[in-house]
Amino acid sequence: MDKRAKDGTLTFELVKLAIPILEEAERRTPRTGPGAKPLIPDWLMAALIMIALLHKKKTKSAQFRFLTEHREEVGQWLGRRDFPSRATYFRRYRCAHRLYREAVRVQGEQAILEGIVDPQHVVVDKSLIEALGPPWRARDRVRGKVRPGVDVESSWGYSEHDGWVHGFSFEVVVSATRNSLVFPLLASVAPASVSEMRTFADKIDQLPSETCTVSADSGYDANRLGEQVEYDAQGQRTGRRFLCPENPRHGSRPKTKPCAADASRAQSRQRRAERKKYFQSRAGRRIYRRRSKTVEPFNQWFKSLFELEGRVWHRGLNNNQTQILGAMFAYQLLVRYNHRRGNENGCIRWILDAL
Repeated sequence: MDKRAKDGTLTFELVKLAIPILEEAERRTPRTGPGAKPLIPDWLMAALIMIALLHKKKTKSAQFRFLTEHREEVGQWLGRRDFPSRATYFRRYRCAHRLYREAVRVQGEQAILEGIVDPQHVVVDKSLIEALGPPWRARDRVRGKVRPGVDVESSWGYSEHDGWVHGFSFEVVVSATRNSLVFPLLASVAPASVSEMRTFADKIDQLPSETCTVSADSGYDANRLGEQVEYDAQGQRTGRRFLCPENPRHGSRPKTKPCAADASRAQSRQRRAERKKYFQSRAGRRIYRRRSKTVEPFNQWFKSLFELEGRVWHRGLNNNQTQILGAMFAYQLLVRYNHRRGNENGCIRWILDAL
């Protein structure tokens, strides 16, 4: 075992690396609601949760108990003595995902600045995780019947890799540039049924400025997404390419009198044809092949590291958003720490095992 783990130095070094990122994320997502700001800032709550997640404490009760038992050490790691009550920890846990989502973005930007990752080519993908408890069957959902133990905030979703799953999904944008680390840059969590059209649209404007291509599977095949990636609000090219296999279109619209919408549809068809041509080109196929070697293995690595192969850790959407996005932030942190130790790779399990 690493000597740093025995005396808490390893955890202290990770926390020290995380605090500036969490503080910046809080500055970017200030509280805007009524009332006074809480005595314990959001970044501090996120740091406490991160410590518990790194030590694989799966329930909120286990997390709070672990933090309480190591209260003196935790205070030294954070440089503060503020500590929440049990009720406060549980309540703030449900809201911490808002800060974590921005923190994942901030840490992605920091990794780019540190030269750890090259975001020239990125891949977006959605992965499903089964919910706790029995599934809420469609016939019961229609009747409004809830069986004991069902998580009513989860839903059914389908993917070619996972099949039908009753639970939640996480969507991640990772770097896929050749000879660069596979590193998460943006992430979100939603019920399994939420469409990729909704979840990815919010991330497009947050893509790194260096990004040239975005690859996705056929679930993302939509003219709206392709045009949002490749064109700005003024209709000018952004310099980016959207690589996505087409879903077959069946049937045709009935003929009607010409209208203004016809010109818009014709332009969309032309842009779609241009995307298809580039996707089928030698360069497009070469770039797209990286998807199977980057984001798909990443999803499995991430689930394995944080024990998400079977089921999520919690019940409820907000709780799982916090846990999964917190784990994604921790993953980024471990890669950055590993890089500072002179290991320019993504082999980080040894750090978790040493904690």
